[in-house]
Amino acid sequence: MNGLSRPALPLRGRNVVVTGVSRRAGIGYATACRLAAYGASVFCHHFAPHDHQQPWGGDDIGAVLDGVRKHLTEGAQIADMGADLADPDAPERVIAHAVAALGRVDALVCNQALSGSDGALGQLSADYLDRHWAVDARASILLAQAYLRHHEEGRDGSIVFLTSGQAHGPMPGEIAYAAAKAAIAGVTLTIADQLADRGIRVNTVNPGPVDTGYLSNEMWKAVAPMFPAGRFGKPDDPARLMAWLVTDEAAWITGQVISSEGGFARWRAGSE
Repeated sequence: MNGLSRPALPLRGRNVVVTGVSRRAGIGYATACRLAAYGASVFCHHFAPHDHQQPWGGDDIGAVLDGVRKHLTEGAQIADMGADLADPDAPERVIAHAVAALGRVDALVCNQALSGSDGALGQLSADYLDRHWAVDARASILLAQAYLRHHEEGRDGSIVFLTSGQAHGPMPGEIAYAAAKAAIAGVTLTIADQLADRGIRVNTVNPGPVDTGYLSNEMWKAVAPMFPAGRFGKPDDPARLMAWLVTDEAAWITGQVISSEGGFARWRAGSE
């Protein structure tokens, strides 16, 4: 292989934790499958009770894990753990369990998010704000802290956070969610700076609008003019970006907030 060739399995021998791998229609599942297909051993965090409370419903965790398992390459493993990341002790437990199961953790993808329990001004409560902060922001920071605590000195590493599109346009009725996700985007550079000397890269991905099972025909018709590619985002769209950020090809990328939106043009709302 010459110096410009790509390895067929760029993550062979790496161990990656992905949070929020609870539904086969979700971004976490797509990301775990991509990482497995690239050669990684994958530790899947999940919290099915959250999804069962949502309009789209939950999934069979066994089937979710089997789906990821099908993409594993020779010698790679899968392990998992269920945990409510609203619990302040859960991030440490997840990383410690991953280290115990796989031997070490090379990379971390913080995909978990809280849906619902939100509103516009006049509809919010302190509990709504606190719950979104706990899951969407605090948990990611504590996961990164636990990852750093268990990270082997001298090994390169990678952390990928997820934010949302709050920096590019309004998110009506989602103040608690937008505030928490904005915090993650805002702290990316600070964490990246701290971990650079340890060889750990830190980036944040805005996956853009992705159909994870909630998009109806009526909803699509209302927003179709905003998507120049003629389709909504699919879970594997941001998954490809996040998997790449974990590989050595992204070795010079850190401290960045990157959008994966397919040209989503909010200004075209209402266009014919």
